[in-house]
Amino acid sequence: MTLTLPIGSTIGIIGGGQLGRMLSVAASRLGFRCHIYEPGANPPAGQVANQVTIAAYDDHAALRAFGESVDIITYEFENIPTEALDLLQDLAPIHPGREALRVSQDRLTEKMFLRDLGLNTAPFADITDAASLNAALAEIGTPSILKTRRFGYDGKGQARIMSPDDAAQALADMEGAPAILEAFVTFAHEVSVIAARSLDGAVAAFDPGENVHSDGILRTTTVPARLSQNQRTDAVLIAAEIANALNYVGVMGVELFVTADGLIVNEIAPRVHNSGHWTQNGCAVDQFEQHIRAIAGWPLGDGQRYADVVMENLIGDDMDRVPELAKTPDCAIHLYGKSETKPGRKMGHVNHIKRG
Repeated sequence: MTLTLPIGSTIGIIGGGQLGRMLSVAASRLGFRCHIYEPGANPPAGQVANQVTIAAYDDHAALRAFGESVDIITYEFENIPTEALDLLQDLAPIHPGREALRVSQDRLTEKMFLRDLGLNTAPFADITDAASLNAALAEIGTPSILKTRRFGYDGKGQARIMSPDDAAQALADMEGAPAILEAFVTFAHEVSVIAARSLDGAVAAFDPGENVHSDGILRTTTVPARLSQNQRTDAVLIAAEIANALNYVGVMGVELFVTADGLIVNEIAPRVHNSGHWTQNGCAVDQFEQHIRAIAGWPLGDGQRYADVVMENLIGDDMDRVPELAKTPDCAIHLYGKSETKPGRKMGHVNHIKRG
């Protein structure tokens, strides 16, 4: 077959964090070059990419030069300013496409999209002021959680409402930003599916992983997850349905709650995902290579798992454990090259491998 993107082409990646870094490494294995666009100085991806542009997202000259230097564009995070994409889309193809970003950038839009597909979500309501919050609480009840509609991640931009007395403070915590109220879901555990869809519409998914969070940050992902065969099949089919509905190209993460009444979709991420890092040491083709394959028009890897894996994030002072982890058998270390260790900051991850 003829590969859509020739070997030696340049892939532009918007965002220079750890995901951009690992995408660059995967692209290099397939013979591609990478050009990173990132506003912040000394990005982790810049240590491994062929070229880096350090410029703001409203720097039209820098954006244009970046777009003209690459053959296709992808991204490592979803909150890219629309104006930047408006300029770039005329210079090179962008994968995943704009619709996936539009849906995922706004939690309310995302929930409505999932609902309209007929998928189960937590009860939710649009919150614009105290009156709408009080009305939503009367219908949805407590406990519930108030979230900013945009820009929240790793537990940021969220406030728990355990009783109606918490409503005023929760609304104040949003600092005037548009918000969404979501009911708490009683679930046994959370899982995520890392799925890929190619340019020709083929879909492939990795085994679902079971996630454990602490303080809103993912701590571990364990594969295989505790799922029945029917639940595993349903989880993969849900991810495929979402990808097809978005005409998606690339890798996406779909987080799901496992409940007594079935699987409930928590959220989607239109990019490679933290809970998919286990694939680096559990599969022949990991999520990062899968993403590059998808956007480049290569055949997708099948994602077959050849080992059980527990992925553990290294957050903040967990970096102090690296010397000991380096002595541990069947422990693969992936560090992100960040210059400063901060509490709550993802500094790397390790994959603990259990071979069959």
